[in-house]
Amino acid sequence: MKTPALYDAEWLEREHNNRARVPEHPQHFERWARDSEKARAGGRALIDVRYGHGAGETLDIFPAPRQPGTPPAPVLVFIHGGWWRSLDKSDHSFIAPPFVQRGACVVVPNYALCPAVTVPDITLQMVQTLAWVYRHIGAHGGDPHRITVVGHSAGGHLAAMMLACDWTRVGDDLPVSLVKNAMAMSGLFDLEPVMHTPSVQASLHLTPEQVAKASPARLPAPALREGRGGLMAVVGAEESSEFLRQNRLIQQAWGEQVVPVCESLKGINHFSIVDALADPRSRLHRLVRSLLGL
Repeated sequence: MKTPALYDAEWLEREHNNRARVPEHPQHFERWARDSEKARAGGRALIDVRYGHGAGETLDIFPAPRQPGTPPAPVLVFIHGGWWRSLDKSDHSFIAPPFVQRGACVVVPNYALCPAVTVPDITLQMVQTLAWVYRHIGAHGGDPHRITVVGHSAGGHLAAMMLACDWTRVGDDLPVSLVKNAMAMSGLFDLEPVMHTPSVQASLHLTPEQVAKASPARLPAPALREGRGGLMAVVGAEESSEFLRQNRLIQQAWGEQVVPVCESLKGINHFSIVDALADPRSRLHRLVRSLLGL
């Protein structure tokens, strides 16, 4: 049974307007841009590597430092948020250094933005990204058999979709367990409420058919087999009731075995959760390191 408020446009606008809920959000964006520029200035990063030929189909690679004879590094693929319509990989380079210092290879992809494309289009771009990473990351010191996907907000939705993907239908050379495990931060798992949020729908142009095929909570739970683990779902405790509900929803839909971690993080909002990811002292950072085996 649907909650009536879920389809009240005014209520949905309040619930989904994260920038209004966090008046200091420009400070987060300014810090992300400043710290990301520093992260790219180190000289080791490979910037704007093409994973496809379409608009936005580039990624940045931050290789792990390696000594001769050491095994390949676990791979962290981070997918940025922005309601599928804004922000850029260059705003999120700052998340890489703390994980690189611990021995991970970090990949930060871009994607085309709505309304030029649809959410299913972006999902397929991320499929293309992960296939590229599996096939090529070995040349950059990464282990193609240890790929973890983490995403924020719209990126959290995309991370869950990557875990649910049937990779054997994407390429004969791709394993079922291409994505070893994943984390969704402030993710969106049922797109129907988004479709009824006027300010967001104005860019996304979601249809009921797209909602049905691109909502992780409406898809079968990924089977935990052949080395494929589950999904961690985390959200800031200071986020809206709708984001808190969406976080619980994916565990309800996929079950506790597939989503063993479903947490709201005290004192964290929709933007500071990204800062927490890059903070080695935070629980969120430690959870991702546990996914990477570091």
